Amino acid sequence: MLTRKQQHSKRFFDITATLLVLPFVIIPVLLLLLIATLVTKANGLYVQTRIGQFGKPFQLYKIRTLKGIEHTDIVAIKNSETPFGSWLRRSKLDELPQLWNVLNGEMSWVGPRPDVPGYADALQGEDRKILSLKPGITGPATLKYKDEEALLLKQSNPLHYNDTVIWPDKVRLNKGYMKDWSLKKDIRYVLQSVFG
Repeated sequence: MLTRKQQHSKRFFDITATLLVLPFVIIPVLLLLLIATLVTKANGLYVQTRIGQFGKPFQLYKIRTLKGIEHTDIVAIKNSETPFGSWLRRSKLDELPQLWNVLNGEMSWVGPRPDVPGYADALQGEDRKILSLKPGITGPATLKYKDEEALLLKQSNPLHYNDTVIWPDKVRLNKGYMKDWSLKKDIRYVLQSVFG
């Protein structure tokens, strides 16, 4: 678990980095992307319940990239994408509204990705320690599985593959991240996500 001093350093970085990029980069880009989603009929913002720090649910914000409301599995998600939405998902620009979650204290720039109910909140034993971290926009597991959708679409049973291969590996990576946390590594993960 992170010490109190490490948590304060992490939070200071989150707020400072967000406030630095918000007025010059994020707000203009976000406005353009939201307008573009309205034109392409993806309809603006999407709000979903995710599991946050200490297993507490919160409302996560994304730019909507899918048509309709029924997206039961990875195949249905892929079939519901608009061409513009597909590009947004690949570029990860659909995640920009989560900077509001960062400012609000529900997320961090770096940490385990916040999952839908049924995963992080169901962790047992030592694995539950990762719930002491705020979920992040990026992190080591996010970077390793940046092409997760493409990987899942190659599987005959995507849900089984996710639950038995990807999810346990993400838990392992997030435990390692927590154990070896440093501000320098957080900055590196952010830069890798933006420029890598």
